[in-house]
Amino acid sequence: MLLEGGGVLVFWYFFLKTFITCRITYLLQPTPGVYADGTVVGVREKARKLDLSNAKENVSQAYPIANPDVCKTSDLFLLTLVFSSPDNITQRDAVRRTWANQTLIQGFPVQILFIIGSTQTSAAQEALVSESERYGDVVQGHATADSSLHGPTEKTVLAIRWVITFCPLARFVLLTKESVFVNLPAIVGYLLGLHRHPEDFYLGRVIQRDSPDRDPNSPGYLPPSLYPSKYLPEYCEGAAYILSQDVVRKVYVASAEVRAPVPADVFVGLCAKKAGVAPTHSARFSGGKHIRYNACCYHYMFSSAGMGSHELDRVWTDLRQRDRKCSLLQTYYGLVACKTLTYLDKLSFFNSQEGN
Repeated sequence: MLLEGGGVLVFWYFFLKTFITCRITYLLQPTPGVYADGTVVGVREKARKLDLSNAKENVSQAYPIANPDVCKTSDLFLLTLVFSSPDNITQRDAVRRTWANQTLIQGFPVQILFIIGSTQTSAAQEALVSESERYGDVVQGHATADSSLHGPTEKTVLAIRWVITFCPLARFVLLTKESVFVNLPAIVGYLLGLHRHPEDFYLGRVIQRDSPDRDPNSPGYLPPSLYPSKYLPEYCEGAAYILSQDVVRKVYVASAEVRAPVPADVFVGLCAKKAGVAPTHSARFSGGKHIRYNACCYHYMFSSAGMGSHELDRVWTDLRQRDRKCSLLQTYYGLVACKTLTYLDKLSFFNSQEGN
């Protein structure tokens, strides 16, 4: 009886702790404010007036596959952009038949698109065009000759430019990768429960006190003359994060003035800071970590990275078979189990590295 009573006390302790943490997180969420910084005010004003509707007529250069009519639903609640490599159709198909196989959640429309860069051969391009014609969920963007951005960073800018041009009414935009499992019902449920106006909304697993790359021999070298601060601004880890539509516009406007050679997620953080937008942290995003599977854990988590096509299929099949609500206690023990196993996996990996 004592053990049973102790278990109840432990449960209520963690329940109250979680409740209080959630309330504090809510209170600490950034809210729209008054900005004295002239640059911030300028970015926000340009974003408010931004109109790319004329760009619809001239998209062939930047978007070989534009799919301009994909956002037909004017009340689209959540648009998910999945960054994918051109030749990885196996992974895209796995995403399509698993977590992305949803168009309506709690009565609210959702849309999933794959953002793909340039192909290397004409045969690969033909295959991509055929894939787009079959599924209607591909947007291809490629580098323009006058762009000073490269790789994933430019692909991110092209993606948000596409959103502003062709999907300006989507309330929220989730950016993620093809190797990530995304729990759309949990995310939509969370967004529907927000108790504030969805402005300046930038949510993910926030990285703090990350140091700039000061190695002159590194391709990501960020010289002090270009970025003198000791730490990069807070930003959401790039495996999965959410922006409200107004932040998409603000990041795009700010991107014209940010030319730092940094990873795409850091770039978005730099642009957000320039627009006066601060990220909000949620531990329900795994960041770049792969979380060991547990049904109640995955029902609660927003994302888990490092998921190949076979694991996506296995996890999705099991979740569908266990399509039930988890109690608070089941969720708590599920989180403890999957995070403990994840930690042990990490420990085992480092031990094996040391052994080699």
